[in-house]
Order: sequence, then structure tokens, then C-alpha cells
Amino acid sequence: MLKSARLIAAMTLTVGLAAGSLAASTYSTASAAPTVGPATASTGAGQAIDESRLYKPRARFAREYTRRGDRDVSPRDIEHVRELQYRLRWAGVYNGPVTGTFAHRTYRAIKRFQHKHHLEVTGTANVRTWRSLIPASIRGRHAIPPRCKRGTGWHACYDRQRHQVTLWKRGKLWNSWLVRGGSSDHATRVGRFTVFYRDKDHVSSLYGSPMPYSQFFSGGQAFHGSALMMDPFVDHSHGCVNMYIEDARQLWKLTSKKKLKVRVYGAWD
Repeated sequence: MLKSARLIAAMTLTVGLAAGSLAASTYSTASAAPTVGPATASTGAGQAIDESRLYKPRARFAREYTRRGDRDVSPRDIEHVRELQYRLRWAGVYNGPVTGTFAHRTYRAIKRFQHKHHLEVTGTANVRTWRSLIPASIRGRHAIPPRCKRGTGWHACYDRQRHQVTLWKRGKLWNSWLVRGGSSDHATRVGRFTVFYRDKDHVSSLYGSPMPYSQFFSGGQAFHGSALMMDPFVDHSHGCVNMYIEDARQLWKLTSKKKLKVRVYGAWD
């Protein structure tokens, strides 16, 4: 009888210890602190990206990653491949066609640019590559009005001849985008202006077309995203400064709550 009691007690103790261990394990798993360190995301090729280096639209010379295989599909699905190819050409490392498709020649050109500018040679237009490429591919610096480069506050300066907008913050070049302006009979007006009206979801009363992220600076002329533009050097607007929708959103995030002075200059193109 005593032997049986001892056996039952031992079994009870063993079960209790096992249950306690299981409970402790469950508690430990549920309450464990998250791993400390930079978050990562996959590039699709098994390589991790440090999230802290990802696109931040308000940062200087910011663009999203552009990778091999990316393609500018439509005005609402732009991966900035055409812009990348144009800028690599202006930086002197690419002599291929501007196709909007990121293939081998574009990949090799990025690697040449990265090597030339002492960047990590990845063949991917990552945040650091764009940060070097955009200022290196600004054209017509001599033609940019002094007020843009020396003024206080924010200035958006549009070069009609080069299809280029440069954005300045207190005289410091902050970003630049490829755009298109008005046609010969609806030319974007030259001069000095100030944005006087903004509408994030504007629709043209004349043409019925969407004008997202509109910032009006001269009558009905505005910076806005275009649902029609694929290549900034093909076709024209009716006077507005057309931007890729993502770029117009970026300009909006940077300046929609600021006084934005505008300068339009250069020969019509």
C-alpha cells in the first residue's frame, strides 16, 4: 500500500512538472521581446534589404527602388525606368535606347555609375544610387534662375526646354523630376508665380480629366499628376506641368503646407 502511494505521488509530481514546463514555455513564447535590429524585406532574389534605407518621399533626391525586370507599364504604374535610363544617359554611362524596360544594358549602366561614384555595385537603382544620380544628371545648371538657387523658402523651377523641374529648399537643391509642359498653342507661361490654390483630387472642368495633387500657380496652370504621360519628352499638356503621379504626390508631401514660389523659364520645346 505504501509502495503504491509513493508511485502515485511520483507520477503526480512528474505530470505537474511537465505541465509547469509547458506553461512556462508557452508564456515565454508569447511574451518574448521582439528581436532588436533593422527590419528587412526580400528583393525577390533572396537578398535582404535594410528597411531603414527604403524610400522616404520627403528625403533629398528620393525615389523608390528600381530593379532589373521592372517596367513602366502605364501612367498609373510607373517604375521610373525611363527616367533612370535618361539620367544614366546624361551621366555618361548609358548609350542604349529609352524603352521603359529595365534589362541587361540598364543593369550594366547602373553598375558603371555605382563604380564611378564609389557606391556599392549592385546593379540596382537603390536609394543611395538615386541620391547620387539625380544631382549628377541635372541639366542646364547655368540657366537655372538665381532666385531658385539663392531664395528663402521653397522654390519649384521649371525649365521648359529641358522638361525639368528642380525643387529648392532655402537655396539647397532638394529634388528634380522629369515633366512635360504645354503645347505651342497652350504654352506654360513663363515668369515668377506663387502657388495660390491646391486640390489633391482635382478634375479639370474643361477636359474632364483627373489632375491629382494639383498645385495651381498661374490661372488654370498647375503642377499635377498625369494619367496620360508615359515619356516626358512625348506630347504636351494644355499648359499645366505634367508629372508622374507618384512624383506629383512627392511634391505634394514636401510642399502642400508650405508657401511654394514658382519660376517658369526657358524656350518652349
